[in-house]
Amino acid sequence: MPTTITPLTQDYAAYTPADYRIWRLLSERQREALKPVAAQEYLDCLKELYPILSPEHPPRFSDLSRALRNAHGWSIEVVKGFLPVDEFFQLLANRRFCSSTWLRSEKQLDYLEEPDMFHDIFGHIPLYLNKDYADFAQKLGAIGVKHAGDEQKITQLQRLYWFTIEFGVIRQEQELKVYGAGICSSTSETKHIYTDNAVVIKPFDLDEIMAQDFVIDKVQMLYFAIRDFSELFAAVDELESRWG
Repeated sequence: MPTTITPLTQDYAAYTPADYRIWRLLSERQREALKPVAAQEYLDCLKELYPILSPEHPPRFSDLSRALRNAHGWSIEVVKGFLPVDEFFQLLANRRFCSSTWLRSEKQLDYLEEPDMFHDIFGHIPLYLNKDYADFAQKLGAIGVKHAGDEQKITQLQRLYWFTIEFGVIRQEQELKVYGAGICSSTSETKHIYTDNAVVIKPFDLDEIMAQDFVIDKVQMLYFAIRDFSELFAAVDELESRWG
């Protein structure tokens, strides 16, 4: 008989008082840091998700998934950790965003080697209420599924994901704002992008991004700024046209 795999779920009752305290600390600190620098779309979506996503308590994934489905058909898929890239793109293609359920310790407040629930949820989830962003992520995943056997194309898609969904920035009213989850979930990244004179901000350019390597274990020094979120969807439309 075939093996039945039981989907992973969030054990909400397992969160301790320490988890509640850390979630509150991270949420309040980052909400304050993002007020003057986050993209308006991110701030609007974060506000729309309150009180499901609030400093008062760790989020219930069932409530978040309900809100995401009602908006643009997305939901949260619980995972243990990093997924193989083909599985990750498959989830995106099916409008499912993967998240761990564990929360960092007090000793890990400012740096993690592996993303935890705060990064996955606070950083990523709000913008899935934005249609352009949500459609962009789904189509990026679908293109990844279609070209799963092409190592060069998959590497290029990973670069596009990195410089948009993870570390994306945007120009709004001639000011640089942030929307990437790696920035929105990290106080140090939020400060770094505005205080390090060595940081380079380039206009969004699909070809340049797909040729640009990135590092995952250091603060970022290069960012690509979009003009609006519709530019993201136009980029994957262009890829679909090129690659078939």
